Amino acid sequence: MAKYLSCGEIMLRLKSPANERFFQSSWLEATFGGGEANVAVALANYGLDSGFISALPKNDIGEAAIRELRSFGVDTSGVLRQGDRVGIYYLETGANQRPSKVVYDRAHSSIAEAKASDFDWPALFKGAKWFHITGITPALSESGAELSMAAVKAAKAAGVTVSCDFNFRGKLWNYGKSAPEVMTELVKYVDVGIANEEDCQKSLGIEVEVDVTEGELDTAKYEALSQKVLEVFPNMSTIAITLRESHSADQNGWSACLRDASGFYLSQKYEMTDIVDRVGGGDSFASALIYGLNSYSTPAEALKFAVAGSCLKHSIPGDFNRVSVDEVEKLMGGDGSGRVQR
Repeated sequence: MAKYLSCGEIMLRLKSPANERFFQSSWLEATFGGGEANVAVALANYGLDSGFISALPKNDIGEAAIRELRSFGVDTSGVLRQGDRVGIYYLETGANQRPSKVVYDRAHSSIAEAKASDFDWPALFKGAKWFHITGITPALSESGAELSMAAVKAAKAAGVTVSCDFNFRGKLWNYGKSAPEVMTELVKYVDVGIANEEDCQKSLGIEVEVDVTEGELDTAKYEALSQKVLEVFPNMSTIAITLRESHSADQNGWSACLRDASGFYLSQKYEMTDIVDRVGGGDSFASALIYGLNSYSTPAEALKFAVAGSCLKHSIPGDFNRVSVDEVEKLMGGDGSGRVQR
């Protein structure tokens, strides 16, 4: 397997055209996506040896998902071919004051029904350097939670650095356990945490009063929130929190902060005034942060890369962040004019 691994679900994404409501037209745009798969693709685009661990059915849709991942150079040897269905999510893209809407159809998907014992974890982590997981797979099913816990334990036992995007998804926690009940145990095995303010509150039960609708964010509250997360989870070396100012569906302020043993860092802020697709924005931040922490000498530089990379994702339709290191570094250097490059 590859050196940079992620584990979770790749789904069929069915989106209404442009900014239309569901079935305003008689067709939907079909692509693939999903938090952990998005990270694997972005890491491959950044030139890292990236691999994906999951389960997909032995049918034409599962095969198409495999081909899509492989087209980006993602190692799919860790994807089991079992189960009956590929998960689906439907996306309606908002505009102005109308928010985007997601409808899930992923119950009983292959990864939701996979068991921890289906995977040979020591073999998967042999030679690996980094493992990324999210709070989404543990929300799918009890077996998904058990699989996620087995994965992080095996990764730590193999000496692999573990990152986790806490990713609270309220529509998915339906099998009898709450998010904090599961996630507070899983995060004990995490080195690098990634979140927004809602993830910290609803996945971990850690609260600092933050209002993302009040205009400009009070960064002091995020500084306090990051400190509290590391105090509650002393095993975690780094916590990165995205700061999204949602003025409308099309216009967001975008920045982030990071805390580790060396201190607290706040990134530059980008004003995104014509968002094309914000789905996958958090995943693009996570993948760019992983690249940055492994490629730059300081946490501040890693954070700067993560925010620039995820800013660019908001200009790209689809789940995947189809940008290169060179493109991100140009934005980091201040080239955000959008002028045609000839």
